[in-house]
Amino acid sequence: MGRRKENITYPSTTFSTSVREGSIGSGLEFASSLSGQDGGSVGNNVVEHYRPRVAYYMREQAGNFHYGKQHPMKPHRLTLTNHLVLNYGLHKYMDVFEPRRATEEEIREFHAEDYIDFLKRVTPDNQEQMRACFSDFNIGDDCPIFDGIWDFCSIYSGASIEAARKLISGSADIAVNWMGGLHHAKKYEPSGFCYVNDIVLAILQLLRYYPRVLYVDIDIHHGDGVQEAFYTTDRVMTCSFHKYNGDFFPGTGAIDEMGSGLGKFFAVNVPLQDGIDDRSYTQLFKTVMTAVMETFKPGAIVLQCGADSLGLDRLGVFNLSIAAHGECVRFMRRFGVPMMVIGGGGYTIRNVARCWTYETGIVCGTELPSELPNTVYSEFFAPDYSLHPQLSGRVVNHNTRAYLNSLTARILEQLRYLKGAPSVQMQEAPPDIQGFLEDQERHDKDVHSDKNKEEKDERASRREHISEYYESDRDQDQEDGDDIGI
Repeated sequence: MGRRKENITYPSTTFSTSVREGSIGSGLEFASSLSGQDGGSVGNNVVEHYRPRVAYYMREQAGNFHYGKQHPMKPHRLTLTNHLVLNYGLHKYMDVFEPRRATEEEIREFHAEDYIDFLKRVTPDNQEQMRACFSDFNIGDDCPIFDGIWDFCSIYSGASIEAARKLISGSADIAVNWMGGLHHAKKYEPSGFCYVNDIVLAILQLLRYYPRVLYVDIDIHHGDGVQEAFYTTDRVMTCSFHKYNGDFFPGTGAIDEMGSGLGKFFAVNVPLQDGIDDRSYTQLFKTVMTAVMETFKPGAIVLQCGADSLGLDRLGVFNLSIAAHGECVRFMRRFGVPMMVIGGGGYTIRNVARCWTYETGIVCGTELPSELPNTVYSEFFAPDYSLHPQLSGRVVNHNTRAYLNSLTARILEQLRYLKGAPSVQMQEAPPDIQGFLEDQERHDKDVHSDKNKEEKDERASRREHISEYYESDRDQDQEDGDDIGI
């Protein structure tokens, strides 16, 4: 079906990477500099004075898992985050839930059965006997075997699935799960510290209700696992802001990776160089996301907030402050679209906890004082005990004005090829989001099935005239969907 080209208004696409005299010296100053600014036009999609209902998912056990002494991934960052969130009093502004674990059947909606079976069976005690399988499932230094690996996966995945269902039910406008966001995991194997791709599982839930879902990734690493899962569909747009030079993990995310088949142009990649600063990043983010929102018009958003894009991260090479990172969350919140906010990377854990606490305050619409509240983990935040420590300036900014302008122009041109949001014909009701049918629904289904059988038997008793052959939703020769259920 032809669609008319929609008029899209974009903010300015000119970038300044120069540092002015008296310019930003800390994240707190950057946050103050944003006061009274909207960061560029976002058309008519902005909801002013938005007061969303927020659901927050936490489970104490998630912070107790341990990848290994030398491994950079530290789930303990979740414990630090939750203690700050609660001691700031943010639980008063949202509903706090302890999620159930994902079932094996739910995780199978994306991941392969033999891989799931391996994760369930392998332990540090039996890993020597199962070492022959390690190469098949990419087990190694990045993705080691640790105690409780399946429990960990089912906990963080269950939280993301529950968050998605909370949005679908309409009982929350924003759902937060800092345990999730493990965007590198593939269908058949783990990758980049990620074993189960909770993001894909959550998006599959959202697609049962929302025609279009937007995935936004501000982790310093490319969101390759999510892009790969939805590379051939136009119902999910993936948009990743990340470092890219061909060698930096995972080695994907070039600007010319745009999707294929029905998904052509629905993968948006924003490859950045070392050292990008607050103003350059936030202006680029707002320009691109304004165009994405006006073009794709998603029914729901999944925002991955990997904190390794902060300055001074153990594995990162950007210069972002906590305020700039949070400004991306604030900007997406202002569209008023149902949104999941999830974690991701982040390996200087004191700064990860600060960042995700600050962003929890943002989604709740609450400004937090810079002085951190007292917790049993306060010494992690010495010597400044501040929500906005100085994080920028360690890495030279290699993102020139010319590079950012060229990058923006190419992305906006890609989006113009879409000619508006794709239409989706919903031919049948989505499956029950809880995975179960109520007794009455089961009864109605049985009655309907018996009625159809009687009608079929009646038709079979007479010969059909040639004019009665037709094409309809009841035909059995329709093409199968792809392997991720969309």
